[in-house]
Amino acid sequence: MSNTATFEQQLTALRDEIDDIDGQLVALLAKRRAVTTKVGLLKSEVGMPIFAPEREASLLKARRQQAIAAGISPELIEDILRRLMQDSYISQDASGYRCVNPDCKKIVIIGGDGQLGRIFGDLFTRSHYQVQTLEQADWPNSTDILADANLVIVAVPIRLTAMIIQKLSSLPESCILADVTSIKEAPLYEMMKVHNGPVIGLHPMFGPDVTGLVKQTIIACEGRLPEQYHWLLEQFQVWGAKVYPVEAHAHDQAMSMVQVMRHFSTIAYGYHLMTEGADIAQLVEMSSPIYRLELIMVGRLFAQDPVLYTDIIFANQDNIAMMKRFAYRFLELLEDVQLDDKQAFTAMFSQVADWFGDYANIFLQESKAMLIKADQLKKH
Repeated sequence: MSNTATFEQQLTALRDEIDDIDGQLVALLAKRRAVTTKVGLLKSEVGMPIFAPEREASLLKARRQQAIAAGISPELIEDILRRLMQDSYISQDASGYRCVNPDCKKIVIIGGDGQLGRIFGDLFTRSHYQVQTLEQADWPNSTDILADANLVIVAVPIRLTAMIIQKLSSLPESCILADVTSIKEAPLYEMMKVHNGPVIGLHPMFGPDVTGLVKQTIIACEGRLPEQYHWLLEQFQVWGAKVYPVEAHAHDQAMSMVQVMRHFSTIAYGYHLMTEGADIAQLVEMSSPIYRLELIMVGRLFAQDPVLYTDIIFANQDNIAMMKRFAYRFLELLEDVQLDDKQAFTAMFSQVADWFGDYANIFLQESKAMLIKADQLKKH
C-alpha cells in the first residue's frame, strides 16, 4: 500500500472522528436549548427576568477557568458561550412573560403598526395585556378607543409626535401617557401640558431588528406620578431590558452627541464616498477588519429609512450648534495637518487619550472580538 493511500485512510478516519464529535456537539446543543426553554417557562411562572447578569458572569468565569485548565483558549470558549446564551435568551423569550400589572386592562399604542410600535405591541400581548393600535385611519373612532385606556404609548415619527400628543386631552385621569421618541424635553412638555395624570418619556435604545429586549436599554425620563407607572418599568425589566433613568434635558444633550452628531457625520462620510466616486467593492476587498466595520456601519445606516434619520437630525435646532462645533474642530485638526504641525496633532491625541482614561483600553479589548467577527465575515 502506498504512502498516499495510507495518508488518505488516516485522514478519512480522523475526519470521520471529527464528524462524530460535531454530531455529538449538535445533539448536546439541542439538549441545552431544551433545558433553557424550561428555564424560561419556570422564570415566566414566577415573573423572574430572563437576563440574570450575575449568573451569566459567574458561568463565563467558571468556563474560562475550565478552558485554561484544559489547554483551550478561554476567549474561544467565552465566544461560544455568549452565542449559546444569546440563543438561550431567544428560546426563553418564546415562552412568554409574567404580566406585572393584571389590573391594566387596556393598552393603546398610537402608531402600533409601525416598526417600534409592533415590537412593544408583541411584548405586551405576550405578557397577557389587551393591546389595541390606533392608526391614522382610526382617528374618527379615537374617543372610543382611548376612553378606557390604562396606558397610551405614542410611537409615531418625531415630526408627528407633538401634533398627536395635543390630541390626547381627554384621556382618563389615571391613564399613563408615554412616548418613545428619541428626543425627550419637547414631548414631555407636550404630554405634561395635555394630560394631568401619570406621564413618562421613554427612549428605547434599539432598532426595529431586535428579536427581544434582553440586554437592551430603555431610557426613562420622569414626568409625573412615577409611583403610578412604576409597574411599567418593572415590566420592561421582566422582558430583560435595562431601565436607565435620566433627566430629559440631560438626555437630549447626550443624544446630540450619541445619535445626532454620529448620524450626521456618518451620512456626510457616505455622501463624501459617493461624490468622490469610491469603488465600494474595492474598498471592501482592501479593507482591514476595523475599516470593514466602519464601512458596515456606514452602509447599515443607508439601508434604513431616510425619513427616520432626517427626523432625528432635524428634530432639535439646538443640535446645529453642536454640529458646527464639531465641524470647527475638524477644520482645526485639518489645519494642523496642512501646516505639518505633527507636535500639535500628537499633543491633541494624547489629551484625548487621557480624557478617555481606562475606557480607552476597555474599548480596545471589546473591539477585538468585533474585529475577529468582521474578519470572518470578510472571508465568507
